[in-house]
Amino acid sequence: MADIEKLDLKSKNVVEEQKAKLKELFPEVLTEGKIDFEKLRLTLGDEVDDGEERFGMTWPGKRDCFKVIQEPSIGTLKPCREESVDFETTENLFIEGDNLEVLKLLQKSYYGKVEVVCIDPPYNTGNEFIYPDKFSESLETYLAYTKQVDDEGRKFSTNTEADGRFHSKWLNMMYPRLFLARNLLKDDGIIFISIDDNEVKNLRALCDEIFGEENFIDCIIWKKRYGGGAKEKHLVSLHEYVLIYAKDVFELPDIYIPLSQKSINRYYKLKDKNFDIRGPYRTHPLEATKSMGERKNLVYSIPAPDGTEIMPKRQWLWNKERTFNTLNNGELDFLKDNNGKWTVHTKQYLKDENGVIRKDKAFSIIDNVYTQHGTNEIINLFGNAQIFPFPKPTSFMNFLINIGIQNKAGIILDFFTGSCSTAHAVLDLNKEDNGNRKFIMVQLPEPCDEKSEAYKAGYKTIADIGKERIRRVIKKIKKEKEETLDFGESKQDLGFKVFKLDKSNFKIWDGNVEEKPIQEQLAFAIDHIDPNSKEDDILYEILIKSGFELTTPVETLSLEGKKVYSVAEGALLICLEMNLTTELIRAIAKMEPQRVVCLDSGFEGNDQLKTNAVQIMKSFDVESFRTV
Repeated sequence: MADIEKLDLKSKNVVEEQKAKLKELFPEVLTEGKIDFEKLRLTLGDEVDDGEERFGMTWPGKRDCFKVIQEPSIGTLKPCREESVDFETTENLFIEGDNLEVLKLLQKSYYGKVEVVCIDPPYNTGNEFIYPDKFSESLETYLAYTKQVDDEGRKFSTNTEADGRFHSKWLNMMYPRLFLARNLLKDDGIIFISIDDNEVKNLRALCDEIFGEENFIDCIIWKKRYGGGAKEKHLVSLHEYVLIYAKDVFELPDIYIPLSQKSINRYYKLKDKNFDIRGPYRTHPLEATKSMGERKNLVYSIPAPDGTEIMPKRQWLWNKERTFNTLNNGELDFLKDNNGKWTVHTKQYLKDENGVIRKDKAFSIIDNVYTQHGTNEIINLFGNAQIFPFPKPTSFMNFLINIGIQNKAGIILDFFTGSCSTAHAVLDLNKEDNGNRKFIMVQLPEPCDEKSEAYKAGYKTIADIGKERIRRVIKKIKKEKEETLDFGESKQDLGFKVFKLDKSNFKIWDGNVEEKPIQEQLAFAIDHIDPNSKEDDILYEILIKSGFELTTPVETLSLEGKKVYSVAEGALLICLEMNLTTELIRAIAKMEPQRVVCLDSGFEGNDQLKTNAVQIMKSFDVESFRTV
């Protein structure tokens, strides 16, 4: 009998991925699938440091971080259509769950696909933050925390300054999440991490290790408020930080951001006297600074409007040919200094030759965007500032997103999403410039205090607040478009799919016979599908564990009187029907999909039908035929 390969129900194997990279670079160091460190030592020669003392960052629990990264997730993400908006068509995502497990589950589908990661993690200020006590049991811990399973001692704990390993616990929480987030970034992707003085030093060292020192871009200073108060201990603290790292700085294009209307009004005040077809411009001196190396060919005279000749004090920026071509095109400006002497300036027009407004270099300081602006946005949406105190302003998030995405399209991931300022910013940006940016928000359903304004308003968790904020922003944008009859050049994606982290729909053999007796695990083979699972739940688990994005189009077909799901225009066909037949198998194969997945129980123990199914799939060149 020909066996049908089983679908892997675990998340991406990070260890195998790292071994594959090593094999690509140094194939000689692998022997029978194992790494020969002696050969690796010989290959790298003197570059190997095996001394006891070496530069680096370490802390209690760091070794366990790698175990956490390497432990695959066997959970799933279940769709929640009733909490979504335009579930069938939207490409935006909100995922409710522990972000460590979610990041693992996203590895297969979103590996190397995310343009920007934007996170605002706990600052470790001495106030409590929630993290899983036992990383190796994080899914069960999460399910216990959300009361989806009995709490057997596993719980989400908190970190306070009274704890013995205050910084270590925070680093243990951050390391695996940043490591997995890096995997999701495109080669030219970029990550922004908000932080304050409590952990900025440790976070910088952590990111240097995970992303590489050479991929550090900058540390933005954000002036977060107008002034201080009596509670300040020493100086009045007005700022926080944003650390910026690239996945590969050599793949990163030059960073420019759209000009704000304030900048346009401030700098682009001049217009050509004879014609203004090119619009407003600003000027820049043609005289070279002392930092530029001396070049004799850049020393020549330029005729002034009054016929006199202008010589540079040192040298010009451009060669003579370029300068005179620009002069003939009317793109040089002549001004007089305080001594009445002519100076030469180039004209930098607001719009380029195609009429597109130019972009400008981003500064490493953000001011005129304060925390109060974020609070005002909550008031405007919810009518109550205490629904979610001190969220990041959307204008702050817009600044970061514009740095990270230059083409108005791409995926923005935020896995400490809070009230969803990032999603709000993405929706607003797309409304303004008809962009096609997509968001993935991930938030732990952290309970709101029963005495809080949020709880009184009906929001039981932080995740509930985030989802409702997205819904209200969508309604607001739709209303604005209706009132102004402005529907844009293209239809904006004003929806989002909601998914929730849960245990797998399939009872998975875990090999731990001490906690789960062999008899209990063998019973999985008889009835391995959770009886509480819906067909939709199973469909999306197969989808994400087959490496397809959660927003991939799914069409329902009818073949031989049975339901078959067509994923990505037939690239993958999924049949969740029982009582499979040869005719159905042949009809599926005739559609020539790349991959096919069926329920193993659909064969009802018919070994001959399984054997025939394998041969039928081979005859139609189906690349992968698996059961689950």
